[in-house]
Amino acid sequence: MAIARGGTETETTVAVGPAPGAGGALARVPSPALVMVAITSVQLGGALSVHLFGSVGPGGAVLLRLAFASLVLIVVSRPRPGDLDRRRLALAALFGAVLAGMNLCFYSSIDRIPLGVAVSLEFIGPLAVAVIGSRRRVDLVWVGLALAGILALTRGGGSIDGLGIAFALVAGALWGCYIVVSARVGRAFETGAGLSVAICLGAAMVLPVGLASGGTQLLAPRALAIGAAVGVLSSAIPYSLELEALRRIRPAVFGVLMSLEPAVAALMGLIVLGQGLSARAAAGMVLVMAASGGASRRASGTPPEV
Repeated sequence: MAIARGGTETETTVAVGPAPGAGGALARVPSPALVMVAITSVQLGGALSVHLFGSVGPGGAVLLRLAFASLVLIVVSRPRPGDLDRRRLALAALFGAVLAGMNLCFYSSIDRIPLGVAVSLEFIGPLAVAVIGSRRRVDLVWVGLALAGILALTRGGGSIDGLGIAFALVAGALWGCYIVVSARVGRAFETGAGLSVAICLGAAMVLPVGLASGGTQLLAPRALAIGAAVGVLSSAIPYSLELEALRRIRPAVFGVLMSLEPAVAALMGLIVLGQGLSARAAAGMVLVMAASGGASRRASGTPPEV
């Protein structure tokens, strides 16, 4: 999740504009490779965050992630206080609230269920945004595949925490809100300053929850080190890579590549956390990935300049 996602800063990077200093060496790297490295970075950060739960809890982990991400992105985007009129500040506050809620729900989810399952369930939000309002009958196929995937992930053999499932689905709904609000932020702010300000405000909003969850353990060297790694891996690195990739590929192609994220999440969960998946859960994940990729591929193309 991935600051945003659980995921995911994905749609925000389309909306908030170019990051200062992007390009250079990255311009020579193929766009699909940039997207895959960004996905891997996000999910590695998500897997590492689980190691914080024992000491600071999901709330403390979210606070550390947003705090370190704020520091990095403020340095990169350098927002100017004079640009924050009342309307922009209110919009950034709304965006920050969505970010904070989405991350809290996602981290609470992966505290209870495997990372790959949580990311697969969370993808229902972006999928819903992709098909809502569509009049194409083929989009009903993607909805059906996604529902079948959810059933496979949440029912049948084996037990899975119901509250973890609920948190993942709420995180997905907030991800859908995140996509819609990010477009408005992109129109209101000329550069990535909108995301930076929103993350700062989101960190402030989650502060009481984080302090209650982590207390003085938030200042422990180990927690600070992992929190900094999670903030960079889940925010700064993918933010830069996705921006560069989106300059060269269409958002629909980008969306298809992003549909691989549940598989990468499952791989990171296996490598970093030792989390295996049953055949039923793996099948459900494939169905969700197929639905996400299909909906993105069929989406009407938007010029990369947007």
